[in-house]
Amino acid sequence: MKVKKLRIGIKSIEEALEDAKETMKKLERGEKVKKETGVYFTSLEAFRKALTPKRLELIHIIKAKNPVSINELARMAHRDIKNISDDVKYLEQIGLIEKQESDNKTRPVISYDRIDLQIAV
Repeated sequence: MKVKKLRIGIKSIEEALEDAKETMKKLERGEKVKKETGVYFTSLEAFRKALTPKRLELIHIIKAKNPVSINELARMAHRDIKNISDDVKYLEQIGLIEKQESDNKTRPVISYDRIDLQIAV
């Protein structure tokens, strides 16, 4: 089975804009552009604020234990449902968690097996 990786990187706003500019130039010339997926932060500090130890723990629980709802995730994590719900919502917004709705339940889902962190030097 192939390991699905999620790329997380640190890029300044200037770097992100330069990448977008290069992509647009290639498209204008009719060149094919390689689709690059991942989650990027503007600084290491922004990354640390987003992926706190508790949020990383949630990601691990979701992947390892596959909870069927946010309530079950809260029980597994031994945390308050409100805080879990807020963290799941945030992690979904930045693209680290997906939510599936069914039978009046919201199931958190992770489609990757590993996170690769890349920091430009």
